[in-house]
Amino acid sequence: MGRRWREAGNAARRWMQTRSLQSRLVAAYALLILIPSTLLSTYVYADIRDSYIEDTAVKSEYLMQIEKQVIVNQIETMERAAQLPLSDQSVRRYLTEENDPTTAELVDFNNTAYANLARIPLNNPAILHLRLYTANGRNYEIWPIIFRESRVRDQPWFKLTQGLGERQAWHFRPEPSRPDVGGSEEEPPKLSLLREINLPKDRHIGVVQVDMRLDQFSPRTFGELQEDGSRMLLVTEDGVYTRESGSSLSGDSPAAAYAVSRIRALGDPGSVPNIADGSFRYDKDGTSYLMTYTPLERMDGYLLNAVSLEKVLKDVNRTRGMLIYANIGFVLVLALLTYIMNSFILKNLKQLADAMKKVRKGELQPALDLGGGGEIGDLAHHFNKMTLTINELIAEAVRKQALMKEAELRTLYNQIDSHFLYNTLENIKMLAEIEDQRQISDALTSLGGMMRYNFKWTGEYVKLKDEIRHIRNYVEVTNIRFDEPVELICDMPKAFLELEILKMSLQPIVENAVKHAWQELGEAGSRTFSIEAREIEASKIEIRMTDNGSGMDARRVAEVNAEIRQIESEGTGSAYTGIKLGGIGLRNVHQRIRLFYGNEYGLALESGEGAYTRVVLTIPKVLLTGGGGDE
Repeated sequence: MGRRWREAGNAARRWMQTRSLQSRLVAAYALLILIPSTLLSTYVYADIRDSYIEDTAVKSEYLMQIEKQVIVNQIETMERAAQLPLSDQSVRRYLTEENDPTTAELVDFNNTAYANLARIPLNNPAILHLRLYTANGRNYEIWPIIFRESRVRDQPWFKLTQGLGERQAWHFRPEPSRPDVGGSEEEPPKLSLLREINLPKDRHIGVVQVDMRLDQFSPRTFGELQEDGSRMLLVTEDGVYTRESGSSLSGDSPAAAYAVSRIRALGDPGSVPNIADGSFRYDKDGTSYLMTYTPLERMDGYLLNAVSLEKVLKDVNRTRGMLIYANIGFVLVLALLTYIMNSFILKNLKQLADAMKKVRKGELQPALDLGGGGEIGDLAHHFNKMTLTINELIAEAVRKQALMKEAELRTLYNQIDSHFLYNTLENIKMLAEIEDQRQISDALTSLGGMMRYNFKWTGEYVKLKDEIRHIRNYVEVTNIRFDEPVELICDMPKAFLELEILKMSLQPIVENAVKHAWQELGEAGSRTFSIEAREIEASKIEIRMTDNGSGMDARRVAEVNAEIRQIESEGTGSAYTGIKLGGIGLRNVHQRIRLFYGNEYGLALESGEGAYTRVVLTIPKVLLTGGGGDE
């Protein structure tokens, strides 16, 4: 997946790079609007969806609580109807009679106790039947309330009454059925409350049955009050009951089976205390339901309200579609307006681009005259300046090329002159050797080496050993002047001799010392000049050049160091006397080092009055490969 996203990103980047500026601006504006609007639309869609579902959940919970209250009221009605006969002493005596009642007793019972029983269904229209089934063989049947128990012992619900004791049982008949006793017309779907009569407690003498129509017991579950797209179900230990006709969710559907398994896992409300109301979602196979439930403790069951979210989600999807179309329309309108506006804004930029193409082909046209200001006006102004500068540079390049040709000719002449000088020095050297003047011959050899080193300037960099050889030649030539020669001491690792150094960066310092360090000594006295090299960091070399001359005081040292570090390019002369050293002074060496190596490198002066003067050069540690030295 990550690879696909990278490939798509690379393809989009390549497409953007091949488009014109106007197309890229339009695409950028469209993306800048599309991305936030898409994110906002996604957030709004999610919020609307959550709000719809939350409203549906609140409404479902409200309707379920209303229905629960209706069921609780009906349960109380049925329980009171079942309790009234057992609370009447006349009815209790009648059911427990051990002798046959007299005619007077039957008439009295019929006019009083039985009349009260007959008024119970009349006073509670929701009650379909109130029946007492007696197991006492001495009791007479008084229709339609008192019957012999033998009439109903074959009924499926009768087994539920055995051993009930003080408990009660519920029996659902969701389909129309024939009456339990008497009559031939079908009775509507009903619910029966069953209680066992034990007088005394351990003696079974009969059963009380209270029937109620299911559409009266729970109008929204079994009646016509079902909401569109919703279905209420009664879930008991024995089964799941609901009005099947016209229902989109039957009691044995996968959604109902899932919901029933979820709430049955909570336990029996009659034995598990404090089971709270709850809800959950069912989403599978393209169907989505919101399930809310509440326990019915007095029935040992649950009331379940299943609400289809199909309509809700359809409305939300319609809203999302409207948001998408609105975003697309807005982006298209914005892209069109952006394209038109950019056409006007980028008109001058296109003219400038065409002019640049002509310049690239070598057509140096007159200055562009683009009206208006802003960035494009500034760009046109700088373009005109650039073409003018190009014209000037071309003219200057032509002049430089002519000068270079002239310099090449002059260099050729110089090479001719230098060869003449080399040959002349060789002839003089041979004469000196013939006359056995070894000192003169050696001096001429050193002077020839110096001339070759100076004339052969093939580059700015040489090896340190080549610069040291040049210094040795210079000292040997200079020693002809002194009775006491200058002793040159070189102390450095052999590997350092291959390092890179600027040509003619050490010799001017030696020359400076020869001219000025031993002025107070005259012709006599020891003259020592030492050159040491050491590594101070992983990438830096420090070269210390020390003479044993008269030195300088601290004030003069500070002045000389300040003079070396002056920014002006025109040198003021020697660090010792103020006169120039053949055009190259200490400050010139310092500036060359900084120019070629960087500002962190250069030279500094140290001195002890009457003892020594030391010049410390700091250069990078760079190994010069491929030669570069002068032999």
